Formats: sequence, C-alpha cells, structure tokens
Amino acid sequence: VQLVESGGGLVQAGGSLRLSCVAPRSFFSIYTMAWYRQAPGKQRELVARITKAGSTNYADSVKGRFTISKDNTRSTMYLQMNNLKPEDTAVYYCRAALLIESSLGFWGQGTQVTVSS
Repeated sequence: VQLVESGGGLVQAGGSLRLSCVAPRSFFSIYTMAWYRQAPGKQRELVARITKAGSTNYADSVKGRFTISKDNTRSTMYLQMNNLKPEDTAVYYCRAALLIESSLGFWGQGTQVTVSS
C-alpha cells in the first residue's frame, strides 16, 4: 500500500505551494486522512486532518493559511499552503488511519518544503 506525496519545493516567505497525496481510492471512504510535518530536530506534528465525511481541523499554527481537501474521484488529498513562513519548513507527510492519533495506519515517504526568508 502506498501513499505518494508530491508538490514540495523551495519558496520565498509569503508564497504558496500545494501538496498532493495519492492514495488507494478505497482509503477515502474508510480512513481519516491527514498531513503531518517534521522539522529538523523537532517531533512530527499534525498539521491538518480530513475525515471520510469531509470534516476538517487544523493546527493553530496553520489556521487561516492552510487548507486541506480531497478529491475522491482522483484518489488525491491536497494541502494548499498560503502565506508560507520560514517556520513552515519541514518534511510533510501524508497519513491515513482509522484513528489518526494511534500508531496504526499508513504513511507516505514525505516531501520537503523549504521556505526562505
């Protein structure tokens, strides 16, 4: 089973990026999907999640700047990131799980986002 992220890159502060995560189609009707990130020397943190019903929530640090969405017909989840800040620099991971907080579930390989000041 694979979750495949794409869309990372280098962007200046204030810029935008859109991350994509392709997953097996069935995942979108079974699992909660989420984006995590891990900055150098820091723990992995939950950025945003979207339930199979489409409900969303966000970390306080990204509220109003990031938008999580999914397109079940394309088997793809997205993370639109606007007004990026240097502190958003991290490897971003896609995740699928019945319970996001649990240790079970699936992870992607990660995509690097670097925001320059």
